[in-house]
Amino acid sequence: MSVLLTTELPLPLFIRGKVRDSYDLGSYLLIVATDRISAFDSVLPCGIPSKGLVLNQLSAFWFNRTQSLVPNHLVAVVDDTSCLDSYLPGQNRFDYPAYLARRSMVVKKVKRIPVECVVRGYLAGSAWAEYQQSGTISGVSFPEGLKESQQLPEPLFTPTTKAESGHDQPLTMDELGNLTGSALAEELKQKSLDIYNHGREYAKTRGIIIADTKLEFGSDGEKLILIDELLTPDSSRLWDKGRYQEGQSQPSYDKQPVRDWLTGSGWNKEPPAPMLPQEVIDSTTRRYQQAYERLTGRKLE
Repeated sequence: MSVLLTTELPLPLFIRGKVRDSYDLGSYLLIVATDRISAFDSVLPCGIPSKGLVLNQLSAFWFNRTQSLVPNHLVAVVDDTSCLDSYLPGQNRFDYPAYLARRSMVVKKVKRIPVECVVRGYLAGSAWAEYQQSGTISGVSFPEGLKESQQLPEPLFTPTTKAESGHDQPLTMDELGNLTGSALAEELKQKSLDIYNHGREYAKTRGIIIADTKLEFGSDGEKLILIDELLTPDSSRLWDKGRYQEGQSQPSYDKQPVRDWLTGSGWNKEPPAPMLPQEVIDSTTRRYQQAYERLTGRKLE
């Protein structure tokens, strides 16, 4: 199975992120989801076959489902590369590589808000580690006796900085307000909770628990726009509802097995990241595919 780790298109490169390569189309961007995988803020030297396909198609699925809650940047999913002719002037057209089909999308170019909007519905990951150490979650005190993977009384909005390199840092609502303005901070919080609650309720009908997720937004003039990706295995912790048991780590459809292997490997979580064993790569591919198929009810072609 082939792996797409990077792209080289005859277009101006807008940004090469940890996973996605974005190209400038003027008023639009062409975003290509590669098979790169990152963990602990580092890009690994290997890829996960078909991962980019899942990320692109699943984000499109959720963008379509949630557009009534908050506008998003999606203009067109590139299911057929011929659609790109509509967004490229004639003199800039080229022979489109086959990998663009189904793993890329055309989006509206907006101003990114430099914040990651994290919503937590369950006590897991870094929130569980913090709670064990200090009894807090993102600096907020919680009662004693909570268990790993326990559902929180209500979803918790825990924003962080969006670091270009290194680790993201937690933000209080006051700090977020200082960064964005208090009105926008409140809107980011409410829209993030709306998206998470909608996604969580739908996912439950498909046998999936969305334990937490991170969202990104941009501004189009005065309008808040949902951007980047949405409720994917890269941006969310996805659990099997039928196997959920409070008080322990959960079997997941996300990249948690990659994080677990890296943690157990002795890696100090500073670049460069180590190569994953083939069995971890294969099992992660299956998890990504299963996440897509469970959530959408469609087979991944």
